[in-house]
Amino acid sequence: MTTVGSGKFTYEFVQDWPTLPVGQELGVVSSVATDSQDRVYAFQRKDPPVMVFDRDGNYLNSWGMGAITDPHGINIVDDVVFITDRADHVAVRFTLDGKPLQVIGDRGVFSDTGCENPGDLCPRAAGPFNYCTELTTSPSGDLYVSDGYRNARVHRFSKDGHLINSWGQPGKEAPGEFHLVHSLLVDPEGKVYVCDRTNRRVQIFSPEGEFITMWTGMGGPDNIVRDEEGIFYIAEQADESGDSHVSIWDGDGNVLERWPIRHAHGLEVDNHGDIYLGLTIDQSVDKYIRQS
Repeated sequence: MTTVGSGKFTYEFVQDWPTLPVGQELGVVSSVATDSQDRVYAFQRKDPPVMVFDRDGNYLNSWGMGAITDPHGINIVDDVVFITDRADHVAVRFTLDGKPLQVIGDRGVFSDTGCENPGDLCPRAAGPFNYCTELTTSPSGDLYVSDGYRNARVHRFSKDGHLINSWGQPGKEAPGEFHLVHSLLVDPEGKVYVCDRTNRRVQIFSPEGEFITMWTGMGGPDNIVRDEEGIFYIAEQADESGDSHVSIWDGDGNVLERWPIRHAHGLEVDNHGDIYLGLTIDQSVDKYIRQS
């Protein structure tokens, strides 16, 4: 087995971790999430979109046939599943077994940002949604959505789905400017961490969207998660070296560990500190088992 990292953050690498039923293989794995029992949910761009495994990689079940057009982001908070259906322009909450609880947005209806090619710097920001990327909740119960491939905004909703406010403008440098808002999380204090992917930075905001600070010195951040100890994990696209990385950060923005990985679009950390990577190019899930 290959070992990566050091000290407290030492991991054993397990490539192509899941065991699938005979005759099945994963498609493009956009992201991964874990529930309170450390079951792993691989969110793939084929039917069924959600594949569920135990923490040893054994296949348990699947769901979502025909319910999700374009899987992108997945989070599980308090055993509720939060997903974004990118090309359908909706954010949806599900039960763990795939029953829909809430839909935010109108399927197939997108806001007018003037952007035609996903990933381009859009001419203008607009309301929800135009290729939204991730949905999560917050200590207050408010919902936040990063939006995304053809927009340059973060949207904040009440728990019943009413828009409270939005922030962000297309741009490359100033705080609050975004080029491909790709992922976000909200910490226990309500601070919002936003992966500004093409600009290769994470911007941090108050719950209302006031800029606090930013972290730089990374490849394009695809996904960010936080563990219960307040440590942050980022899946980075290739930087100047040409390598993709997982990086581990403290709450002050200091890098604690970093190592090269296969290109990962999604990342999750379970209750044991193990890291899971959702792979688009290699169409798999890699696992890093924490050793300390």
